[in-house]
Amino acid sequence: MKVADLVASATAFQSIPSEALAEFDAKREILVARINERMLQRPDLDALVGAGNQQMMKDNHANHALFMSAVLGNYHAQVLVDTILWVFRAYRSRAFHPNYWAAQLNAWVDILKQELSPESAGAILPLYHWMIVHIPQFSQLTDGAAGGAITQKAAQ
Repeated sequence: MKVADLVASATAFQSIPSEALAEFDAKREILVARINERMLQRPDLDALVGAGNQQMMKDNHANHALFMSAVLGNYHAQVLVDTILWVFRAYRSRAFHPNYWAAQLNAWVDILKQELSPESAGAILPLYHWMIVHIPQFSQLTDGAAGGAITQKAAQ
């Protein structure tokens, strides 16, 4: 799969209802605290994020919540895909394993279901499911390019 294919598949999403975004924003700190708590309890955490990278992981969770708030409020598929690919390259260059994103995003799904109203969760979760489904493509597109640019061939 190429970057353009990911962008095309991501165009199905639109900005979510303002009520869902307001609830996500109002609970953002709680959501981040819950994801941090959940991930810090994992016995395989060092294998997922690299030894000594717990603070970097927590920073990623806070940044993820802020980014998702921006994306959910003003959706743009190209920005979403470009940012995810940048995150994969940046964090993989710091010893984060590709399995981290599956663990993290699945934890977000569980926590969003628990903390948000069914209506808000229903509006937001399809985007999380899309990200989870495309983890292999994000990994493939950034393999060997950790910290570097995606090859022109992959971008087309």
